[in-house]
Amino acid sequence: MRLHELPKILACSKNTKRRGKGVGSGQGKTAGRGHKGGKARAGYSPAPCCSGVPFYRHLPIRGFSNAKFRAEHVTVKLRDIAALGVNEVDAACMRKAGLIKGPACPIKVLGGAVLSEALTVIADKFSRSAAAEIERVGGKIMRLSYAMKKE
Repeated sequence: MRLHELPKILACSKNTKRRGKGVGSGQGKTAGRGHKGGKARAGYSPAPCCSGVPFYRHLPIRGFSNAKFRAEHVTVKLRDIAALGVNEVDAACMRKAGLIKGPACPIKVLGGAVLSEALTVIADKFSRSAAAEIERVGGKIMRLSYAMKKE
């Protein structure tokens, strides 16, 4: 048996090109990698420049969003205020009753209830229906600005 008489092993010849195995293979010398440069080297990965930086940080910031500066209001319902049975209701009274929690923040009173007695409510904002209902029974609304309350 001679070298040219050996049978071809089909398991090893699955359309694989033997790169870098001489001029006669058709993929010799540079083995299809071209001349020099990153793609010719071992260990090259086609990642963009600054690959550690997330894609969104490559893009310019356009426009303006007020989301960072928006004041979140804590809402309190008028029926809960009426259930307290107090004539003058302010933030301290609401906090003591458990209607609001956490640090000082702007309070908005929402309507949707029918009052039977006059109340004085001190808050930062009132819905139209809440203000109308408090004034209908002869009560008073006092609007605070959040900046004054923080001081």
